[in-house]
This record gives sequence, structure tokens and C-alpha cells, in this order.
Amino acid sequence: MKKEKQSLRSELGRVRALGAAGVAATHHWWLQRLTAIALIPLCFIVLNGFFANVVFGTYDSAVHWLRSPFSATFVILFLGVGLHHGASGLQVVIEDYVHCECTKLFSLIFVKFAAVTLAVLGILATVKVLFGV
Repeated sequence: MKKEKQSLRSELGRVRALGAAGVAATHHWWLQRLTAIALIPLCFIVLNGFFANVVFGTYDSAVHWLRSPFSATFVILFLGVGLHHGASGLQVVIEDYVHCECTKLFSLIFVKFAAVTLAVLGILATVKVLFGV
């Protein structure tokens, strides 16, 4: 008769921090909360300047606002953090509610690709206005 190898960890210790996918999800959870917190002041700063200079201002005031290194930096941060936050949120929804593995994989790749593409395009547009290219 063979003896079963006994583990020093309890049942709870073996499953702690494991989600439905079997991986630790605390890193993803913390990143989602940190990006949400970072978006609060970024939204106020960027949207205030955007509405004051782009929506209710003229073309010249919009260009002048975006040519400021301060404004351009916050717009780039807003784009990066906002798109990362959105992609992370969509990833959680897809992982939880899409059950077909093929569709899930395609959707996750599409979301990541779209977020990176939009971030790169937004950053390039901001840098182009900033340097007057």
C-alpha cells in the first residue's frame, strides 16, 4: 500500500488567491483600482482644458492649449491610463461571460490591439500638435 504524499498546506492554503481561471488575480485587481484612482484627477484636468479650449473655444485656443507641455503630458497620461483601464475592464467581462475559448481568445486579442492602437494614435496626434509638425 502506498502512502499519499501529505502536503503541509491546508485545503484553504492551496486555493487561496486562485480565481476561476486558476491564476492569481490580485495584481489585476490592484491595477484596475490604481488606474481608476489615477483617472479621477486626470479627467478633471484634461476635460476642463478640453471643454474650455476645444469645445467652447476657437481652433487657435485649442492648439495653444495642446502646445503646452503641461497639457500635452496630461493628455498623454489620460490616454494611456484610460485605455489601459478600459482594456482591463473589458478583459474581465470577456473572461467572465464569454465561454467559447476561440471567441474569448479572439476578443481579448482584439481588445488589447484596439487599446494599443488608439493609445499610439492619440499620443502621436498629441505630439504632432505639441511640436507643430
